Amino acid sequence: MNTNSNIYTVIYTTVIVVVVAALLAFVSQSLKGKQDANEKAETISQMLTAAQYGTKAELDKLGNTAKLEKYAQEIEKALVIDMQGNVVRELEGIEVYGPKELKRQNYNIKGGTNQTGEAELPVFIFRNGNTVVPVYGAGLWGPIWGYLAFETGTATISGAYFDHESETAGLGSRIKDDPAFQQQFIGEQADFSSANVFEIVKGGAPVGEDGKSLKDNKIDAISGATMTSQGLDAAIDTWLGAYAKYFTKSEE
Repeated sequence: MNTNSNIYTVIYTTVIVVVVAALLAFVSQSLKGKQDANEKAETISQMLTAAQYGTKAELDKLGNTAKLEKYAQEIEKALVIDMQGNVVRELEGIEVYGPKELKRQNYNIKGGTNQTGEAELPVFIFRNGNTVVPVYGAGLWGPIWGYLAFETGTATISGAYFDHESETAGLGSRIKDDPAFQQQFIGEQADFSSANVFEIVKGGAPVGEDGKSLKDNKIDAISGATMTSQGLDAAIDTWLGAYAKYFTKSEE
């Protein structure tokens, strides 16, 4: 065959594309199990951070196997509830809700054309007295999500951890990178009777005469990251609103 002909070029290019595509598909399928395991371990690390079992850095040093063992030791009960606060089922083994599943449930909470069914909301009750629930929404450049811990049976927040896909470094990324931002949530009260269950306030949350937080349902927004702060605020309101009846029943 004439290697300088157009036919040869087309055939050669087609073969290369097919071979490369096949290799990429094979590699992707081969690594899927490991990718899923890494995502599960990362989700557990974020939940344990929110539940006050250590800092994210400390938990990441444990490695995937140790994280799963830690979760298995510390989880007391894991449930799936509906938006009426009723228990649908108990989660079995080490079943957690990472970003992919949270995205699907976010559609179900909001309803609309992307809804895939009734919302199924996970609740993770840990042995140290913390109940962890997830939140999910849209930041400036992509999805944001995280986990809020409550003192079991109350509306008092005991811990928080947030993550993002592509927020601006040094600004919106601080929802993940700045421990001081996440620390603000501790001791605050969610108002499950309000449409604004929790508020991230631009310009500063109100403080008492002693200059300390009033421990209501407000914290300071991230300076210079208005869209990310608003996105996280909306995500928290949407998801905690979906959990409102469950938490109200728990308090009673």
